[in-house]
Amino acid sequence: MTTSTPLSLRPRVPGQVYLLAAVIFCLGTSEFMIAGILEPLSADLSVTIPQAGLLITGFAVGMIVGAPAMTLLTLTLPRRATMIVMIIGFSSLHILAALSPSYGLLMASRVLSAFACGGFWAVAAVHTSAIAPAAVQGRALASLVGGLTVANLVGVPMGTWIGTQFGWRSTFWAVALVTALAAVLIAVTTRSDAKPTDPAKPADSAKSTDPDEAESPTPAEAAPGLRTLLRAEIAAFKGPRIWLALGTTALFQASVFASFSYFSPLLTQVAGLSADLVPAVLAAFGVGAFIGVVVGGRLADRDIFGNIVGSLTALTLSLGALWLVADNAILAVIMIVLVGASGFSIAGALNARVFQIATQAPTLAASVNTSAFNVGNALGPAVGAWVIAAGLGFPATVVAAIVLALAALAVVAVAIRVERTWAGRSEPTLAEAAC
Repeated sequence: MTTSTPLSLRPRVPGQVYLLAAVIFCLGTSEFMIAGILEPLSADLSVTIPQAGLLITGFAVGMIVGAPAMTLLTLTLPRRATMIVMIIGFSSLHILAALSPSYGLLMASRVLSAFACGGFWAVAAVHTSAIAPAAVQGRALASLVGGLTVANLVGVPMGTWIGTQFGWRSTFWAVALVTALAAVLIAVTTRSDAKPTDPAKPADSAKSTDPDEAESPTPAEAAPGLRTLLRAEIAAFKGPRIWLALGTTALFQASVFASFSYFSPLLTQVAGLSADLVPAVLAAFGVGAFIGVVVGGRLADRDIFGNIVGSLTALTLSLGALWLVADNAILAVIMIVLVGASGFSIAGALNARVFQIATQAPTLAASVNTSAFNVGNALGPAVGAWVIAAGLGFPATVVAAIVLALAALAVVAVAIRVERTWAGRSEPTLAEAAC
């Protein structure tokens, strides 16, 4: 006779994770809100719209460099304190942006904001991995990405409205205010934690299994030096496993943004949709992405590689369908929603995969994975721009996205083969097992 586990005993995503996801919502809103305020911003600072658009590129480059850089600088610091410092810095830099009298100072504030954003992302992911029960880790990590998805769905349109109603500077003031409040909430609700313990030191099985208590060692458990931590973190990059995981992340993200970046002209100039309806379609894309994140997170907890392969396959098929029906407004909208759902269903698995590889020292690996996402953010739109400049038309951006998704699948196929080989080498021999 089988008995079901009482609801009260089933593992759940810790409440702290949802607070961190709310912060990610603010960070994501800041990253993408520039697209909605390009015209008033460029007019006020006397720059061209393409120059104003480089503020988005500047943020992405800052994320690529800043995530691992800030991770190394804060490697020996407590996670709670690091997150608070990062978010306060982020808020302060947005005040600087709101007061910027010149384009150059605004660009500098964006790049430095990305450094703080990347640092927070990496530490928040590691903190989530530490406090979430293993059975719901994929779901917890997907919740962080869900904050970014909601930013595209709610935050960016809201930021655009604020900027058009009260001036582009008011958008930066709003982000500064909300992130400052988030820093206070993190300080109040997140337990203190000591410096990271030595990854090589075996865990004491007699200690409490409570995640929050587990990250507060006794004074006798002094944190290792920076050199020891660096060696442990860099060790995660030995061998092909981590690089295949990062390559998958970058190619997947590039695939999504090669198409997403040009959905607006695809809808208006190919599908014949009214420009007034484009924001609603992009919001629908966000809804699909949010559903994908939620469902994908649950699937990742069951089978990471199954989730990755299934999501990339679904993304490829939905992009192919979008290319076939691009001249039909109704069908194109439906396919765009499916692209959002299928694409973002992989997010939790990609993050969980990095933690699966870098078990003992995940911090730097997590930050580099954040950089890999931003490599995709930069690569995808660039590939789309290249095919448009080549005169192939807006539907060609969807074809480019399909090629990138197939490339990601090829990398995953190699990763699965490498994983099987690695698992075989890791299994003890009969002689070792008998010892």
